[in-house]
Formats: sequence, structure tokens, C-alpha cells
Amino acid sequence: MTQHLIEYMIGLAGYKMVDTLSNDKWHSEWKLTSEQYQEFVKYSIPLIKKVFRCNRKKAQTTFDWFYGVFGLKIIKNYEKSRLGT
Repeated sequence: MTQHLIEYMIGLAGYKMVDTLSNDKWHSEWKLTSEQYQEFVKYSIPLIKKVFRCNRKKAQTTFDWFYGVFGLKIIKNYEKSRLGT
């Protein structure tokens, strides 16, 4: 489950699992936009509920732990930072 969620998360960032082999600092260098993060949450919570057969609150707690340990940094206001305003 962990590997699957990591693969999905880095896929949202535009990378593949094989890219982690050539970049030891992938965890601190790669980032998600706020929109990508929300998409990841919408995908992950129902999957965690289904696989672990738990309620939404437990799935959210599990996701929070997962993201705290393995999650990429989130870029807030992506459009503004990209445009330099």
C-alpha cells in the first residue's frame, strides 16, 4: 500500500519511481501543487478505507501519518509563484 501511494504521489508530481534511484534528495526537492495534493487526498482516503476496511476518520488519521512521513512538500499559490507576482 505504501509503495502504491508513493508511486501515485510522485506520478502526480510528474515523476516515476525509477527517477528516485537517480535522485537521493527526491523527497525534499519534488513538490506538489495544492491542486495535486487535493487530488491525492481524494484518491488516497477511499483507497485506505477499502484496503484496511476502516471508517473515514481512521482512514484520515492513517493518511495524515503517511503524508507526514512520506509526503512531498506542497506549493501554495502555484500560479502566483510561477508568475513572480
